[in-house]
Amino acid sequence: MQNRISRRGLIKSGAAVAIGFPAIVPSSVFGATAPSNRINIGAIGVGRISRTHDLPSTWQYDDAHIVAVCDLDTKRIALGQQLIDETYAKKTGKPYSGTRGYADYHDVLAAKDIDAVIISTPDHQHARLAVHAVRAGKDVYLQKPASLTIQEGRTMADAVAKSGRILQIGSQQRSLDPWPQFHRACELVRNGRLGKLQHVEIGLPGDPSGPAAPPMPIPANLNYDAWLGSTPEAYYTEIRVHPQDASFDRPGWMRCEQFGAGMITGWGAHHVDTAHWGMDTEHTGPIEVWGRAEFPKSGLWDVHGPFETHAIYANGVTMTISGALPNGVKFIGSDGSLFVTRSGSVTPSDPSGPQIDPLVASNPKILDSVIGPNEVHLYRSPEQHRNWLDSIRSRQPNIATAELGHRACSTCLVHSIAMHLPDQHLKWDPVAERFTGNDEANARLSRPMRKAYLI
Repeated sequence: MQNRISRRGLIKSGAAVAIGFPAIVPSSVFGATAPSNRINIGAIGVGRISRTHDLPSTWQYDDAHIVAVCDLDTKRIALGQQLIDETYAKKTGKPYSGTRGYADYHDVLAAKDIDAVIISTPDHQHARLAVHAVRAGKDVYLQKPASLTIQEGRTMADAVAKSGRILQIGSQQRSLDPWPQFHRACELVRNGRLGKLQHVEIGLPGDPSGPAAPPMPIPANLNYDAWLGSTPEAYYTEIRVHPQDASFDRPGWMRCEQFGAGMITGWGAHHVDTAHWGMDTEHTGPIEVWGRAEFPKSGLWDVHGPFETHAIYANGVTMTISGALPNGVKFIGSDGSLFVTRSGSVTPSDPSGPQIDPLVASNPKILDSVIGPNEVHLYRSPEQHRNWLDSIRSRQPNIATAELGHRACSTCLVHSIAMHLPDQHLKWDPVAERFTGNDEANARLSRPMRKAYLI
């Protein structure tokens, strides 16, 4: 059901129902791109990453039209509608108030005029929403990491394959815009410019521990039970969720293991994916992992602190991931090394460190190497959301498919499991996606899920 009420009334009421603002918009509003040719998109989750990255990266294209927003916080629904309406009004020079608002993603998926959805929710909601979306016939742009657990990641990747829908993981480091250095680095490695690849080092930023946080009343505008989703019940406190003052700072849930694994998946999903691209192991994973980490002993935020983990792959390449290494990926071969990192951040609230050269080789001549016509040429993708839209139209695979996203995420989660089982050399079977001879490790492939929020 859609209730036609004002944004002010929506915020005041805190009602957890779908909110619709019908649009009667002439085709001339959007210029030469006819409405029948546009991809209509619903944005599920309109917090920090959506407002500062996914929405702007999508509305820049005239063949995409964001027609609806959905969130479990009615304040954010209204703010999302306002942001999109103002953007389209500015783009066209004409008044616009057509963005619909929903408080239940099922209503977005049921809307026949919505072709695709962008899922920009907390990590623990990613896989479930993606599965429901493709089963409903929607194409999906899914923020990384692909899943909270390895088991639900496999469920998601299999559901996408079965559905025939297009799903793209938000792995921006694969695209030429904004960071072409990752494509260049991986292409050089794949074509043997470092000789035989021997070792990969991945450095990740860190997360501080947090303060104690007492229980607080649940805001009337937040459907907190649905926000917890499949995870166990836990008392509400603001820094566990997101700010209620209409700011969009980095939310506290990112530092709670109930909802994610910390930086090992938060940035690890990007850097491990880059490493796999260069290693030519995108469809597999390590065969052995071990390591250790420090975990906070007090406070609400409990994801890993300083850590170092190690892995071995079937091709003999070894990997080290650590918060003590420079943020980026270093490929080390028999004839040289290559370090690649970002030049800039996705969002202003991302962790930042000292600015260093984004692409450095042990021998500068490596960077000048020309890839010949008969050598390996990796997929060349434009900006990530553009690639997704193109893939929806062509029905061809994009640069970061569900399977690739799952493989990167599952590798990160294997490293996370190793942190919790310090110094145990865990034998991992990347085909069966199970540990060999370790029931304690296999018990961590999934988590208990509340029945109301099963995939």
